[in-house]
Amino acid sequence: MRVEDFDMFSTLLKQRSGLVLTRDKAYLLESRLMPVARKWNMKGLEELATTVRTRKDEALLRDITEAMTTNESSFFRDQKPFDQFRQLVLPKMMAARAAKRSLRIWSAACSSGQEAYSLSMILNDEAAKLAGWRIEIVGTDISAEMVERAKSGVYTQFEVQRGLPITMLVKHFKQNGDKWQISQQLRQMASFREWNLLGDLSALGQFDIVFCRNVLIYFDQPTKAKVLESISRQMPQDGVLYLGGAETVLGITDRFKPVEGQRGLYSLGGFSAAGAKVA
Repeated sequence: MRVEDFDMFSTLLKQRSGLVLTRDKAYLLESRLMPVARKWNMKGLEELATTVRTRKDEALLRDITEAMTTNESSFFRDQKPFDQFRQLVLPKMMAARAAKRSLRIWSAACSSGQEAYSLSMILNDEAAKLAGWRIEIVGTDISAEMVERAKSGVYTQFEVQRGLPITMLVKHFKQNGDKWQISQQLRQMASFREWNLLGDLSALGQFDIVFCRNVLIYFDQPTKAKVLESISRQMPQDGVLYLGGAETVLGITDRFKPVEGQRGLYSLGGFSAAGAKVA
């Protein structure tokens, strides 16, 4: 790939998605954009680059962006955050919101929906305690294709074998050929929409709990700070933010504070894990 083409694509991707690519990732661009070039009946990446420069076709730019954004996900990924949610965050939130009996949860960069549905399974297990509550799970992703997949709730055998206990597979999924579809009841608990984390988040409303895991690692420092600042404006003082195990707010923003004793968990300062134990 020509250096000028790599620079053009990497600039485009940073502007549209926040993704930062260094030149040692040229192979990644080549492998992921060649299918886009073929889809648009182009000979190769040089023609693709020329077309982008001369014709601002939004459908083409969308295909390029979606091809490059990582869509890695699995049910109950890393497990610990879901144990925290079940044993610590949910009980604390239920106590704090006993009067209004409502809870909003955001799965940011939700990919094909496994994180949101993992949360819905936990909430389903706690249905008796949550009787009369209004619970809303909102999943968002920059990829229209991933959003549609999440809405369908259909997964391959490989996808349901990754992190999903067999008891939950039997309880919440129905097999159809070589695919599995999550139950209609759980699909109704989560809504999904296309959204860019770099855009205006205000229309999404306020969230008590935000999962934004394994996303910031793809951004540079200024973009990380911008995204975290935007998320903080959509949360109450005792709201809880989940980041990935390799991510942190330290040195990026002072809006969020680590929740003491709980790795990967952050708050604006009004959430305490005092007295709680997570197995």
